[in-house]
Amino acid sequence: MNDLRIISKRIRKDILLMGLNTGNQGSHLGGSLSLVEIMAVLYARVLNLEDFNSESRDRVILSKGHGVMAQYAAMKENNLLKEDLLTFKQDGSKLPAHPSLLHNLPGIEFATGSLGQGLSLGVGVALGLKRNNNDKSKVYVVLGDGECNEGSVWEAAMSAAHYKLDNLIVIVDKNGLQYDGKTDDVMSMGLLDKKFMAFGFKAVSVDGHNEEEILNALNIAHDNQPMAIIANTIKGKGVSFIENDKTWHNKRLTKEQYEQAIAEVELER
Repeated sequence: MNDLRIISKRIRKDILLMGLNTGNQGSHLGGSLSLVEIMAVLYARVLNLEDFNSESRDRVILSKGHGVMAQYAAMKENNLLKEDLLTFKQDGSKLPAHPSLLHNLPGIEFATGSLGQGLSLGVGVALGLKRNNNDKSKVYVVLGDGECNEGSVWEAAMSAAHYKLDNLIVIVDKNGLQYDGKTDDVMSMGLLDKKFMAFGFKAVSVDGHNEEEILNALNIAHDNQPMAIIANTIKGKGVSFIENDKTWHNKRLTKEQYEQAIAEVELER
């Protein structure tokens, strides 16, 4: 677990450096920082990504595509991304602000960012793998709690349970905020674990910033049904002036703010 915590810290620092380097363009810092531990565990301990061209590889679909800085940093940390992170959002970069298929980056399975679509994509892939008798691959779909407002998420959830897609794992980054404010104020979703269970999932809630809890949840058996992990997180986790502030959904990071943020991350755990 200590190794995972060190990895999480490095990912968080890389996200901040990428944010600083975008200059006046700004970046989606809040929703990327809340994903750090989830991405650290997935890429460092769980995923089978030895061969991106193999049909037996695992798939990650980042439905909340605005959090892609966390994915890029986690991929880089585990030697799965060759591009320089400092090219993020620069002219001609292969690292755009949302996952894209234009640059054929290994590990980016779909273009995402139009919220509410990722779970449907994941259901399609998981069903296809089942029908091709591929019993090794798993499909991990990372949702935001705000996008769970979308009806398409729940249509996909019904389908996942109907087809008994036990090769599908949904992780909800439940950071409590979306672009317009608190998720409970915009459209309360109630207890998301209970809601997924009602739709036919095995479901569990965890501390989304506790690597051990995330890893244990990912190892829970869920034969003949999909799995949902509700990761309770903090938007902007690790940086005091970003945490729980919706204005940091997308915002510029100044040099002074960056230095303060790095100092705070260095002191974590």
